[in-house]
Amino acid sequence: MTDAATTRQRPGRPAQISRERIVDAAIAAGNLDTLTMRALAARLGVTHGALYRWVKNRDQLFDLISEVVIERILPPEGPHGRSWRPWLTRVAWAMHDQFLAVPGYATRLSRPHRHNARSFGRVREEVITAFTNAGAEPGLAEQSWYIFITSVVGWLATQENPLDLGHSAPRFDLFLDVLLRGLPAREPGAERH
Repeated sequence: MTDAATTRQRPGRPAQISRERIVDAAIAAGNLDTLTMRALAARLGVTHGALYRWVKNRDQLFDLISEVVIERILPPEGPHGRSWRPWLTRVAWAMHDQFLAVPGYATRLSRPHRHNARSFGRVREEVITAFTNAGAEPGLAEQSWYIFITSVVGWLATQENPLDLGHSAPRFDLFLDVLLRGLPAREPGAERH
């Protein structure tokens, strides 16, 4: 006869958590607006206390998601010389693919809130560099960044929450083509080169 105490399974090695596992589990959970920290911990197979050692709250979770998503978006090589358009097109399509793969992410980004300065700062710096390499003055390169990011994130948020206007948003390729033809920004009335 075996004793129940001796046949009990001993606890195995605790589940390993990594930033990539946390982000992948959050993405797989569905809409980020409704995801709770407890539900995320359960998806990871850990206690919510173990998860809190990595992220203390939803804001930190979004910061972590942003860091990983931005790493996936930015090409390993930054913008070079005056050929900014192919590089920025690549970044915009990567944003399209990565942001829409995370339900609720573009919508959250489109709302006023504190953005992850480290991750979005990298995108900002590289996009501004692309525009200054193209000959834009620093102030207009900054304005061009703002136009680019608000336009792309706004379009993506509209895809997540379609407006009932009787028609759909323009295709992303058309939207992006028109947007990029207008960038970098120039002073009103200035001639385009």
